Amino acid sequence: MPNIKVIIPAYNEEESIPLVIKAIPTIVDEVIVVSNNSTDQTELNAKNAGATVLIEKQKGYGFACLKGMDYISNQKNKPDIIVFLDGDYSDYPEELIKIVQPIIEENIDFVVGSRVEELREEGSMTKPQIFGNWLATNLMKLFFKSTFTDLGPFRAIKYDKLLGLKMEDKTYGWTVEMQLKALKQKLSYREIPVNYRNRIGVSKVSGTIKGAIFAGVKILTWIFKYSFK
Repeated sequence: MPNIKVIIPAYNEEESIPLVIKAIPTIVDEVIVVSNNSTDQTELNAKNAGATVLIEKQKGYGFACLKGMDYISNQKNKPDIIVFLDGDYSDYPEELIKIVQPIIEENIDFVVGSRVEELREEGSMTKPQIFGNWLATNLMKLFFKSTFTDLGPFRAIKYDKLLGLKMEDKTYGWTVEMQLKALKQKLSYREIPVNYRNRIGVSKVSGTIKGAIFAGVKILTWIFKYSFK
């Protein structure tokens, strides 16, 4: 089996984070929880559940992901596959096996879990989220002939390909940046339908008007930036 590491950005997810970690399949070599300046028991609960816990005090989804990547870069034995997963228990961590399967069995570079409507729990995605996904993926189809249908956070990528993307977004544009750079670099990719449920707690992005607007602006900025490169 390949060496697989999971990076989970988490901000005040004390209730959900143990559930997420315990549901991750045993094929994973290391679970890395990056506490993004949490003020509750997220860090303690993650450690007690068996995860490696890092602390990133600069708030931002991308900041947390980059912290996890920096930690891995200093390890002697590098992973073959990196999986990104949210800490709110909206994804089904046990589906990690089918997320990494195309990479292991078909040598695909990059896999995104697509939160298709028929597998989504009612209310698990807000109307701004659904519209934002529709707009972003349709713009990617228009400009890049992409087949992506979602910007889902549950995703897996070969470690060397991830390094080649030279990720830089520090906040809400992380997911779309990864997909756009994968398209530009002509990585092979696949979408896998995944189940999606209502998260535990309140979303820090889609749960606020400010967060939803900021996320939308970041996503569109990345798309138009790459469309004219």
